[in-house]
Amino acid sequence: MQAYTVYEAPDHAGDRIDRGENLVFVKDGFSWGAFLFAPIWMLIHRLWWPLLGYIVVVVALQLLGLAVGRDQAWMPLLALGINLVVGFEANSLRRWTLERKGWSMIGATTGRTLAECERAFFDNWLPAQPMISTPHSEPAAARRAPLGSLSQLFGARS
Repeated sequence: MQAYTVYEAPDHAGDRIDRGENLVFVKDGFSWGAFLFAPIWMLIHRLWWPLLGYIVVVVALQLLGLAVGRDQAWMPLLALGINLVVGFEANSLRRWTLERKGWSMIGATTGRTLAECERAFFDNWLPAQPMISTPHSEPAAARRAPLGSLSQLFGARS
């Protein structure tokens, strides 16, 4: 059984179909991609701060290994341990980054596959959403009737 949390952008579209297409499903649990290819996985998901932290930790451990002057045979095991931690925390880092950017968690869902989770979420979420709503970032003046005169076109007030 898989579990996903669902996030919505702060400047979501007014149409519920467009809103639904822009939702992000973040899986709970271990990430094999992040475990095997941590820096590349972070780049793909645009996790800049976690990537910077990963690089700092790896460089610091390399410098520590050089300073101690011991055999470097333990370094691959240490790198494996770091990637294991990244694999377990990768999706939490994605959630943290989304929340930092202003995204809001609007729900959670479970299922056997991602497609089943999406289906279950949208079955409950779509009926509760209006067909078309005004975006939060659009000012009230912009929602009025379309431009009808040159004074409105050039911003003059009447």
